[in-house]
Amino acid sequence: MEIKEDNIINMHNYLPHREPMLMVDYILELTKENVMTSFIIAEDNIFIHNNEFAESGLIENMAQTCSSILGQSFFENPNADTKVIGFITNIKKIEIFSLPKVGDKIISKASLISQYENICNIFCETFHNDELLIRAEINLFIQEVKQ
Repeated sequence: MEIKEDNIINMHNYLPHREPMLMVDYILELTKENVMTSFIIAEDNIFIHNNEFAESGLIENMAQTCSSILGQSFFENPNADTKVIGFITNIKKIEIFSLPKVGDKIISKASLISQYENICNIFCETFHNDELLIRAEINLFIQEVKQ
């Protein structure tokens, strides 16, 4: 897959997460219904166990990838000091096939199934090269925190 540098979006503009909980590096594609992200598994990542990215890390990567679909409306102005809260409300189905290793670059692709206000149902798959690592259907809730 060829990625053009000028199309890459910094994830910091779409999610409130920061180190050590930021599990996505870049948004490669983003529409109102689809997103594709990339993430390189670092050796010092908090979800590394025996040189592998643990299942909980894969799920967090998927949740952050999916959140950017709903979250983009909150972060349209990167200069605004917007605060949001979000969480997984449900994982309907999850299948884990393999765990990536330190140094691997994973690509996650998510598609919006349905949305009602700040709650959405999204299908997501994560790959290393052409190998499917995980797929799930998850529900997320995101809301702006009033200050």
